Amino acid sequence: MLNNLLVMKFGGTSMGSAERIQVAAHLSAEQHANRPVAIIVSAMSKVTDLLLDTLRKAEAGDEADLEANLKTLSERHIEACHALSLPEDRCARVLKQIDSVVQEFTRIARGMRLLGERPPRSVDEAIAVGERLSALLMAECLDCQGVPAAAINACNVIATDAVFGNASPLMEQTRQRAEKVLRPLLEERVLPVITGFNGSTLDGRPTTLGRGGSDFSASIIAAALDAAELWIWTDVDGIMTGDPRLIPGASVLDAVTYAEAAELAYNGAKVLHPRTLAPLAEREIPVWSKNSFAPSKPGTRIVPRLETVRGPHAVTSMADVALVSIEPANAALSGVKVMARSLDALARANIELLAITSSSYRQSFCFLVRQSELERATEFLEEDLALELAHDYLKPIQVDPNVGLIAVVGEGMRGTPGLAGRIFTAISRRQINIIAIAQGSSELTIAIVVSRAGLEEAVQAVHAECGLGSVALASGPAN
Repeated sequence: MLNNLLVMKFGGTSMGSAERIQVAAHLSAEQHANRPVAIIVSAMSKVTDLLLDTLRKAEAGDEADLEANLKTLSERHIEACHALSLPEDRCARVLKQIDSVVQEFTRIARGMRLLGERPPRSVDEAIAVGERLSALLMAECLDCQGVPAAAINACNVIATDAVFGNASPLMEQTRQRAEKVLRPLLEERVLPVITGFNGSTLDGRPTTLGRGGSDFSASIIAAALDAAELWIWTDVDGIMTGDPRLIPGASVLDAVTYAEAAELAYNGAKVLHPRTLAPLAEREIPVWSKNSFAPSKPGTRIVPRLETVRGPHAVTSMADVALVSIEPANAALSGVKVMARSLDALARANIELLAITSSSYRQSFCFLVRQSELERATEFLEEDLALELAHDYLKPIQVDPNVGLIAVVGEGMRGTPGLAGRIFTAISRRQINIIAIAQGSSELTIAIVVSRAGLEEAVQAVHAECGLGSVALASGPAN
């Protein structure tokens, strides 16, 4: 076992320019001087969006925009390489490597243009290029700072299933790969710079890990190597009691639990993806959320449990959501069966449900989805329920895009009398109508759907009612 191994992940904004890469390299070098370190890097900010747009242009046969995007991709990384002020021979070597990776992407994109489609397997291989390019730049930057480093493609480390676009790790096989690929480097005091977001099947086909994939990669690597800690570097000071753009008095929390962090992320807080924490839970590896733009600030610690908790810890919200309602037209149709089939259809469409609530009498139910997933959700639902809709056993599926989600999260909410009533009253005082309410059996989160027009004001009202923001409310982590 490596003693006191630190795994660090740098997000897109922390890798967004040569200057930011140099800062990330300096932070890595500081820690490497005292302990073993492995880092995971995202693509430079906006590069993944550029790659996806390029593949869409290729599928559509838009050759002019395809070529323009390929030129932008190449120029951005060439510019970053020159701005790192590497010695001439090193710069030439990295530029050659950049060109080789860009040519790989170009080959895939032009193949899609000829096919007129984007096969999921090829998409996964193509969009991992952004992380591969940033890993090359970071490894060379570290090496120039006197820290031996090696760029590692995570497809050689993270083993996954074959669900292209949203793969899940196979932890035992990943552990074996990590032992073979990463441990020898760490034992030789070489710092591995590992691509985030991607992996491969057991037979070597490239995959990606879906939304939040780079954070997820970091936690997978940390768990596979039995790391002492995981630090996730972003562009915010930590996990906050509310969105500071909506709530000027929001403050950074000292510590939250795995469950709280996952709930906040799932309900819109831009901290990390809920799946990120799953590989860490068994080994209880603590996570720090830190700001690479203000590294002296302590950040927020994410731990298995807190010694003492009281009331809510934070309020978060989502605006780009839609409420979908399904209602049987008469009692002859089982609402339970309709719900079961609907949920199965949504699962096959790979749709995340943000909240769900039902009525016992009418056997109607509604659920909240992201607007970006709405078209796919309704397509699968209408296909699965086509017969019932055609014969008027079901009322037409209703969609309300003019809604927003508020989520109140905190371990200390369990069994707190009157809390829900206070939250609902705070919203109603602002003359904002509550459309739907959902609370899980854990009592960790109260999810409230309100009109989109009243979302910001409702968030502010709840934040104030819960007494959040004046101080960081979390107590210290349990021993």
